[in-house]
Amino acid sequence: SSKGESEYVWSLRDINFEIEQGDAVGIIGRNGAGKSTLLKLLSKVTKPTTGKIYTKGRIASLLEVGTGFHPEMTGRENVFLNGAILGMTRKEITRKFDEIVDFSGVERYIDTPVKRYSSGMYVRLAFAVAAHLESEILIVDEVLAVGDAEFQKKCLGKMGDVSKGEGRTILFVSHNMSAISALCTSGIYLKNGTFVQQGNINKVIHTYISDSQTLDSHYIAENKDSDAYFKEIYITNSENKDLKIYEYDEEIIINLQIITPNLKEEASIFLTVNTIDENRVFSAEIQIDKKRNFYQLAIAPKFLTPGKYNITGFIHIPNKLRYDEVHHVAAFEVLDRTSHFAIYEGYNHGFVFGNYKWK
Repeated sequence: SSKGESEYVWSLRDINFEIEQGDAVGIIGRNGAGKSTLLKLLSKVTKPTTGKIYTKGRIASLLEVGTGFHPEMTGRENVFLNGAILGMTRKEITRKFDEIVDFSGVERYIDTPVKRYSSGMYVRLAFAVAAHLESEILIVDEVLAVGDAEFQKKCLGKMGDVSKGEGRTILFVSHNMSAISALCTSGIYLKNGTFVQQGNINKVIHTYISDSQTLDSHYIAENKDSDAYFKEIYITNSENKDLKIYEYDEEIIINLQIITPNLKEEASIFLTVNTIDENRVFSAEIQIDKKRNFYQLAIAPKFLTPGKYNITGFIHIPNKLRYDEVHHVAAFEVLDRTSHFAIYEGYNHGFVFGNYKWK
């Protein structure tokens, strides 16, 4: 967003970390943060300008669509070529060949030149080879995004087996935070080529998303030419204090002021509370009383788990007309310092604390 001061642009600078055997590490950051460059350095595709990288064990990497494939050769020939590039012996590839082809799902086209493959078929075959190589370290870039939803799920399952079942190390770059949190136990957050944070994956994702979103805690709208609209949305506690950060065991109140200059039909206010990564926690609706324009929605104590939240709202006639809508406004945070679950800091408990009884 700003012009660089130097004639040099460092893709990565002052990076220093250690990854243990069997770790599943998610590497996250915005476009241009240096994630792919880091994987290329670790894969020894390119050399670092300064510094050293120490690795122990064979590395299998899947960095770009079509890496290690020759377009004129068939899928079968490319399995042997790609496997050899990744360090597999011919005997090893032959032993694993049927398993690789079966996993890829392209058996019908295995003797077709890969130049006729779609990008998704390329990735299917390339990932199948990399995942079935008996390497100690598997490095996967964002290429899985090219595959369809079914194959992505299959790949994540395979990487989970490789990490947890076989004790192999995985480095995974993705912009899909749910995939990263499901697969990885620890994370690395890069920003503008520099190291921001390493540690528990949920904490790292939380920092990354918080940096990406700077939401105001108080929404105020200009006057709108509409029959009904949100004028103001803000969060307080039961003592009408706007704290921005609330304890899990205190009541949280969403305050709404709406303006309805010409509302003639029966309309409703529809609100959703969202997590910062845009998952809906719950929704609430109330019919508008034309004699009032101020409403409060109280969230009970000990309901929301720790995290950052925001509000999305509509004023509408259900399934007919939408007068106004606001997205991801009135941000607030919930902390948990005293509940039983507070000892599991950084662990994802879901969106809400369950209202249940043991019997």
